[in-house]
Amino acid sequence: MESRQITVIQAAAILVSTIIGVGVLALPLFAVQAADSGAPLVTMLGVLLAVIGLVLVTLLSMRFPNHTFIQYSELIIGKSLARIGSVLIIIFFSILTSLTAREFGEVVVTSVLRSTPVEVTVIVMLLLAAISTRNNIITFAYIHTFYFPLLLVPVLLIAALSLKNAEVINLLPVWGTDPKKMLKGMLTIAALFQGTFVLTAVIPAMKKPSKAMKASLWGILIAGGLYVIIVAAAVSVFGSEEIKQLLWPTLELAKATSLPANILERLDAAFLAVWVTAVFTTLFSSYYLTIYFISHLFRLREHKQFSYFLLPFVFVTAMLPQNIVQMYEIIESVGRIGLYITIVYPTLLLFISILRKKRGNPIANQMVDPNR
Repeated sequence: MESRQITVIQAAAILVSTIIGVGVLALPLFAVQAADSGAPLVTMLGVLLAVIGLVLVTLLSMRFPNHTFIQYSELIIGKSLARIGSVLIIIFFSILTSLTAREFGEVVVTSVLRSTPVEVTVIVMLLLAAISTRNNIITFAYIHTFYFPLLLVPVLLIAALSLKNAEVINLLPVWGTDPKKMLKGMLTIAALFQGTFVLTAVIPAMKKPSKAMKASLWGILIAGGLYVIIVAAAVSVFGSEEIKQLLWPTLELAKATSLPANILERLDAAFLAVWVTAVFTTLFSSYYLTIYFISHLFRLREHKQFSYFLLPFVFVTAMLPQNIVQMYEIIESVGRIGLYITIVYPTLLLFISILRKKRGNPIANQMVDPNR
């Protein structure tokens, strides 16, 4: 048995390192396709939607501080309906894991290891994630907390240094040229934050679940603020029309940025090193959440046995897209559909739990096994 050990800072670090991942490279492109010069605005709206979703999920989890999502969903709507929802969540996060791995593989073989088959880079990253997921939830939190500053500081530095090449006129008009597209773009941006659902597995292991909302808000505001800064920097430096011709604008932004006194004329190599770490933490969270939920669905005490069992299925799914264009089309579609699973479904559960006056037992001063 393990006590509640995860702090508010660790929970916030988990959220930040989960959100900042593979999607950061194409983020400015998604935003510009939706709103042209209004890309920063559509990013802010997407972040706001993600904040609302996370707040609702956090409120739901705080009503059942001793239970995971799989457990309290069955208490709220019954086992039969809840298990259908749980299976959909498991399938969604397994697909999300595979698409994250595939996108990582495409970036690596295109930018760095051009002679390496994409299958090799994908399976290596998936193996690394699978091995790491064999740890318990406390070690999971420690790993994220360790990598948190390594992700945040370099990305902020690159965004800040790139502003010396910025042209404010590229950000005008701030609402873009076609507001009709902004809703679709807002949903696409919000979909990049769906990894925050990992909080439903973290709250039962927090020292003070009553402060989960504080961790949620700090985590998503830090990551969301960073996303807005990256989009604003990319659009101000390149302009919306040029970004439409770039596959990974954030990587190009790093190439165009240098340290003072030309200590490093290009930061893309350093940025890619940080980005690989960011991909690992994101992949780690979605993979962990998938097998964690599977173990709870089947009422098992351990999730370790699923770490390698799931690997072939995730790898095969990752290899299904035929090319980069099809991969991003699938990513956008899956992301928007996933909003129903990660925001709409938990919101319905929250309202039903309030109407039915369902609530978990209050926290007592007892030892709690976070893997149960």
